[in-house]
Amino acid sequence: MEKLILIDGNSIIYRAFFAMPPLTNSRGLHTNAVYGFTNMLLRLIQEEKPSHILVAFDAGKETFRHEGYKEYKGGREKTPHELSEQFPLMRELLESFGISWFELAGYEADDIIGTLSKQGEESGLQVLVVTGDKDMLQVVSENVKVALTRKGISEVEPYGPKEIEEKYGLRPEQIIDLKGLMGDASDNIPGVPGIGEKTALKLLHQYGSVEEVLAHSDELKGKMKENLVNHAEDACMSKKLATIFQEVPIERSWEDMVFAGIQEDKAAPMLRKLEFKSLIERMAFTASPAGDASVSGDSRVVSEVDVTIVNSSTLPELTALLPQIEVMYVESYGENPHHAIVMGMVLSTPERHFFVPFEFLKSKEAGVIVSWLGDASVPKRGYDLHRADLALHWQGVSLAGEEHDVQLAAYILDPTDNNQTPSDLAAKYGLAYLTPDEEVYGKGAKFKVPDQETLSKHLARKAEVLLHIIALQRSELEKNEMNRLFYELEMPLSRILADMEKQGIAVNRADLTQLGKEFESQITKLVTRVYEIAGTEFNLNSPKQLGEILFDKLGLPVMKKTKTGYSTDAEVLEKLAPYHEIVQYILDYRQLAKLQSTYVEGLLKEISPVTGKVHTYYRQTIAATGRLSSQFPNLQNIPIRMEEGRKIRKVFVPSEEGWFILAADYSQIELRVLAHISEDEGLQEAFLHDLDIHTKTAMDVFGVSAEEVDSNMRRSAKAVNFGIVYGISDYGLSQNLNITRKEASQFIERYFQAFRGVRRYMDDIVLEAKRDGYVKTLLERRRYLPEINASNFNIRSFAERTAMNTPIQGTAADIIKLAMVLMDEALKNHGLKSRMLLQVHDELVFEVPPDEMDIMSKLVPVTMGRALPLSVPLKAEVSSGLNWYEAK
Repeated sequence: MEKLILIDGNSIIYRAFFAMPPLTNSRGLHTNAVYGFTNMLLRLIQEEKPSHILVAFDAGKETFRHEGYKEYKGGREKTPHELSEQFPLMRELLESFGISWFELAGYEADDIIGTLSKQGEESGLQVLVVTGDKDMLQVVSENVKVALTRKGISEVEPYGPKEIEEKYGLRPEQIIDLKGLMGDASDNIPGVPGIGEKTALKLLHQYGSVEEVLAHSDELKGKMKENLVNHAEDACMSKKLATIFQEVPIERSWEDMVFAGIQEDKAAPMLRKLEFKSLIERMAFTASPAGDASVSGDSRVVSEVDVTIVNSSTLPELTALLPQIEVMYVESYGENPHHAIVMGMVLSTPERHFFVPFEFLKSKEAGVIVSWLGDASVPKRGYDLHRADLALHWQGVSLAGEEHDVQLAAYILDPTDNNQTPSDLAAKYGLAYLTPDEEVYGKGAKFKVPDQETLSKHLARKAEVLLHIIALQRSELEKNEMNRLFYELEMPLSRILADMEKQGIAVNRADLTQLGKEFESQITKLVTRVYEIAGTEFNLNSPKQLGEILFDKLGLPVMKKTKTGYSTDAEVLEKLAPYHEIVQYILDYRQLAKLQSTYVEGLLKEISPVTGKVHTYYRQTIAATGRLSSQFPNLQNIPIRMEEGRKIRKVFVPSEEGWFILAADYSQIELRVLAHISEDEGLQEAFLHDLDIHTKTAMDVFGVSAEEVDSNMRRSAKAVNFGIVYGISDYGLSQNLNITRKEASQFIERYFQAFRGVRRYMDDIVLEAKRDGYVKTLLERRRYLPEINASNFNIRSFAERTAMNTPIQGTAADIIKLAMVLMDEALKNHGLKSRMLLQVHDELVFEVPPDEMDIMSKLVPVTMGRALPLSVPLKAEVSSGLNWYEAK
């Protein structure tokens, strides 16, 4: 028998949203609900092997049920935009999977499913309904099963007539009677006051239906009888509201719902757009198939290129042509470039390609090539020159003179495009089809360096493509007025970052080990105390065992459930802390355990046995806002909110005896940028007079004097100040401040009334984005927003919020980068020995000899303060000490 799966789209995606942790792609789109839904969908397809699938959605707020009862679903809060923006993505993904979906104005998804389940059974199909709504149990029959989601959406519980009888003692059609008596708070269905599920079931077991219960109400006693008599109409209306309508006029044939399997050519691009890499791997799709990128012009396959392998006999040919080299391409493998193995490089003129095996490059004969690579006066052009610089450096070869990095230029031209490999760019520009690296090297455990001939031709093909791309990128950069951004900021910064990474920052291993012992001791004490309070030993790292202790043994209120039973995440524990002393001990344990594993043990693994330092790796091409990211280790995530976390910074010390660590941190840089861009008089006044911006905001929003601003007012003002910068919603602000969404919405509205310039800026920047299709920073960094004119409200709203906050965040990112370029120049111009070591968000960290402390304490804030002229002053606060902790 063929099988039809009907999925309640609204129910499942809503549950997925609250069950899954927050998840966004690099463009900032929220994707957690779509990810959870897709996971469940793939599991269903694998397990059920359906012949037909349809996903039903609610078409709008008003349905035929509102005609008889205006308050139907009236108690529901507005869907958070973090969820609503995912519905269009979900529909787009379903279409890419070849799965039909349907919605119809005036009807709910329940009614569509109810109608199709009835028609499916009549047509001889086996039907499976997947939902989180128990109301659907009423459609169950011998050939219609309902799978109710449990533990978020990670599991489903199947119901047929037998299971309904076992659990409720009812027939499927009596489910509406159950809802009629007990009501449903989630749908604002009243039911009968005082009657819950237990009482309703008892009445139905005795009388069979709502009508029969009401007919025999005189046999009942007390308050129950009184309520049934007084609310008889409510009971009948509630039963009617809960009844699924099974005559929806659906213009869909069974052929429309046929599921023929997921096709890679359609599904893979959508999964890549969502950045669901694990699902791509799970479905065995190619990460970047050729031809996926949109191209202009005809693509041609670079099947054969002439490449000369450089050795003793061919070296003179390369030497003669070194002045004409226009592109270099260095290939290395290993995720961390500080430990990467160089496989070889190609040096290319427009007519010739030379492959230099790395073994030859390290020989004495290759001195002329090494000298050319290290000559800063000779411009170098290639792909990911930053990584090439680091990989060569640790093998004893210097690279200098980096002038045009194709990867970096591609990022500058469109930071929201994640497909920036040579293969992707070749397709984008319509130049060629390059064989993916995976086909040449293999993947994962199958990775293998190919023979020299295969490798040389593969790299030469890449170099040939780069030759053409560079010319095209130069034209685009000029056209988009991005030459200054690229050639004067990003390219010099790439070299500065590489220098900082090679330098590294010293770590006191003994102090780090000792700190680990202190954490271990504190952890042991906390565990012992928790066991004493619980009266038993258990695994604190097991949510299941912890849930049993907290909720079953100690009786604490259950906040939410997960796939393993009880949720014991940080949010839940924070809310439970006032109920029992054990909870705070558990929170403290978790914080210390994370510090121990991630930062103590993690840092110990990253300390170089050669230098005694950690050498992080800064990425310029990841964040769409222009911010840097850090890896191996990530030094931008060292916690500073709790004292134990701040102690981690104590182990970062100067690499020279007697030197100091100096840290300089921009003060509220994004709010200062907002003040400049918005020209808001209130914000500008605060910064021009050096007032506390959060106190100033609290004064204006609450209408009080500075003396009347209390800590809660300032905390709320701070949350909305930074929330405005990051495009926060009333839902997000309500979560941050633990207030209702209505209160949060009112707070945001009062903010805009107080700071009208900010409101005006946000309105204007959205109009600008709609006109141009992008927004830009003060340094012309663009972020394209193709969805800004979308007809779908949710997609358009997300793009509008992105338009509002990108110029602020992006300009702040540009400013700290400008400061780094200026500081590098200042250190050289003053002939200083001081070194720039780290950039962490809005902070720069240096190591400074004692005789340069005075000049650096003045030079750093002055240089950072003049990075970019604004209508309000840029302010950098400087501190110093024997380690990074003392410098903060």
